[in-house]
Amino acid sequence: MKTLLALTVLVAAAASAAEPTPLLHRFVDLAISPNGAIVASVEGDASPSGGAPVVRELILRRVKDGQAISVALPCGKVPQCWPGSPLWSKDGKQLMFTVRTPGTHRRAIYSVAADGSAATRLLEFDGTIENLSQGPHGELAMLATEHANKEVGATQAGAGIAGDADAAPEEQRIAVLESGSLHFVSPADLFVYEYDWRPDGRGFIGTAAHGDGDNNWWVAKLYSFDRDGPTARVIYAPPDARHQLTVPKVAPNGRSVAFIAGLMSDFQVTGGDVYTLPLAGEKAATSNDTAVNLTPAMPASASSLAWDCSGHLLAGRVRGANSELVDLGTGTRAVTPKVLWSGAESLEGPDGMDVAVSMGCPSGATATVASSFTAAPEIRVGALGRWRALTSLNSSWSLPAHAQSLTWKSDNFEVQGWLLMPSAAQGKVPMITIVHGGPSAVVTPTFVGPGVARALLEKGYALFLPNPRGSFGQGEAFTQANVRDFGYGDLRDILSGIDAAERVAPIDDARLGITGGSYGGYMTMWAVTQTQRFKAAVAGAGIVNWQSYYGQNSIDEWMIPFFGASVYEDPGVYARSSPITYIQNVRTPTFVFVGENDLECPAPQTQEFWHALKVLGVPTSMMIYPGEGHGLRDPAHIADELQRVLAWFDRYLR
Repeated sequence: MKTLLALTVLVAAAASAAEPTPLLHRFVDLAISPNGAIVASVEGDASPSGGAPVVRELILRRVKDGQAISVALPCGKVPQCWPGSPLWSKDGKQLMFTVRTPGTHRRAIYSVAADGSAATRLLEFDGTIENLSQGPHGELAMLATEHANKEVGATQAGAGIAGDADAAPEEQRIAVLESGSLHFVSPADLFVYEYDWRPDGRGFIGTAAHGDGDNNWWVAKLYSFDRDGPTARVIYAPPDARHQLTVPKVAPNGRSVAFIAGLMSDFQVTGGDVYTLPLAGEKAATSNDTAVNLTPAMPASASSLAWDCSGHLLAGRVRGANSELVDLGTGTRAVTPKVLWSGAESLEGPDGMDVAVSMGCPSGATATVASSFTAAPEIRVGALGRWRALTSLNSSWSLPAHAQSLTWKSDNFEVQGWLLMPSAAQGKVPMITIVHGGPSAVVTPTFVGPGVARALLEKGYALFLPNPRGSFGQGEAFTQANVRDFGYGDLRDILSGIDAAERVAPIDDARLGITGGSYGGYMTMWAVTQTQRFKAAVAGAGIVNWQSYYGQNSIDEWMIPFFGASVYEDPGVYARSSPITYIQNVRTPTFVFVGENDLECPAPQTQEFWHALKVLGVPTSMMIYPGEGHGLRDPAHIADELQRVLAWFDRYLR
């Protein structure tokens, strides 16, 4: 279940009538040129209530002086005329990028010169295009879905359910641009999630699975694809259900491929150990025994990978309260990671990848989007770990709060989380616990901009952001510690964390609230069936009944690694962790909301919880947002959610 960041770190500053607060500027994607001279970025302003920019620009900035050029888009500055996947040619003379046609799922590919001029359309395509990349001989490859009826990913709003449910699904495939049209490299019955070129240009290595792409990432395997296609060969299969594969990166010498494997509950929310697999001959690479774990027992979770200009493997990881970039050497054997940079900050690289940088080779220059709880996002450039600010578009933003990392003992675990105290706090203050989604995810120090969290701080609420067992940041054993135990050990971690917060800050235990989205929404629904400690709750896209959820959602493959079996084989383990099983215990007033077309946590789950509380006479309210998927995107809906959440907590905690 995707982390609903709107409930953890997004939220807009209240505007003063005398001096309106400027909109928070957000950077969606970036790429630094090979010579390190120019950074291309996709960016735009968030709405006053938060969320991703609905109007986006493609900006080229000179590194030497920050001079910016806005690239003219064919559809102008309007919602959904979105540039994406910026890619520099290997000689740095051209930038290629995709453009979405507003109101459709169509894409085009354009190129411009390094100064933003000479715009040229390279392709018009009826479908989605992702992940542009250039081969060693200048060929342009991508992931493409013909005739797409939705945007790629399970968090996107689902298409209407009608027609033949057994019809073949649309598949995302590797394609190469040839003479103005696409040549498909991967088979038509295989959904490809990620890929990388072989250095000799003869093919690709990627993660893929047969069938519905939204559902089957959890059973994806590592494939080799021939350039002339469409063929595919499995070269690595995970040894068990608790190893999802992601971020395949082929070594510059072509002899191996690195990837991250571990227990992950969402595609593109990454954490695990780093592995490499030899590719020489490939016959030897068909056995799981040939994969080398470079980071066994690492007390951290890797989130990104890249080969640097000298052929060393770099990883971004979360370790406790810090984000880190580490050097894993040549990637041939397990080594003690060399820490190149560490800090209580968040770094976002290409396509918003966590703890990542865009790297220009051969220059070795890097670019990233950096922020912390109190420092708004800006682009930084320079040698890795020795960056300087390239932008200052959010210099007027700050946070009226103090952030503190907490650690506490729970069972046999040392658990970490964050306490945000409002600057103007006087006496004992009410506190809202925000549980992240996932469950395999982690709260890192990301700027608290427009949205619920900021508004709560400005109203004088303290915020507690725990990373209970099941989270990333402490290694695979900790991430797997809530398997077949949803709601039990993780809730104990959260409750003992609240005790820890009360020991270091003036928290009013009589005025505690809880909220969260996705897995955090489930934990909110679960918590109010297990304890009367919370006096108000808000659940976004929650799950009340794991047994009915199994047949309602579009991503049931994620459940097997966490529950150990399907609901039909072991219904008891699902019932044991279902809030509906203990629904008569609820006394806490609870507001619930969800997107109408949510594929990951379908609206009937929220409706079932709300209906039960209505029958039981517990104060409740429900909002189903039309047309939305997993997480709200329409600024009007985000603003409505903000007002409803604030009103709910104010009503019961003030």
